[in-house]
Amino acid sequence: MTAKDFRRIALGLEDVVEGAHMFHPDFRANGKIFATIHADNAQGMVKLTPEQQERFIREHPGVFSPASGEWGRQGSTMVNFAKANEDIVGEAMTLAWQNLARQARNDSSARRVKARTIGRTRN
Repeated sequence: MTAKDFRRIALGLEDVVEGAHMFHPDFRANGKIFATIHADNAQGMVKLTPEQQERFIREHPGVFSPASGEWGRQGSTMVNFAKANEDIVGEAMTLAWQNLARQARNDSSARRVKARTIGRTRN
């Protein structure tokens, strides 16, 4: 797989836009990054949950690895394009995109609850 394939998969997801972060391409949904292409075009990153990351690393060694430091411990997962195939990257990227959608719904619900609570305390 190539960086071009990774980009095509990302942009094939609903409401995804390409931007740039730290001088390399990123892919966003609802304004939040869920995938990037490394400046070397040899690897990318998908934001998974730590549990999802663990599964992909276990099931596809050499394809997936944790990003370094705290980002990796939080689920940022590197993808080695030379060893990856589109099906497995598509699955990981779809999960990363769904995680953002889920988070946006939860954030929206929390804001509505907070607004109702604040409205009650003002009365």
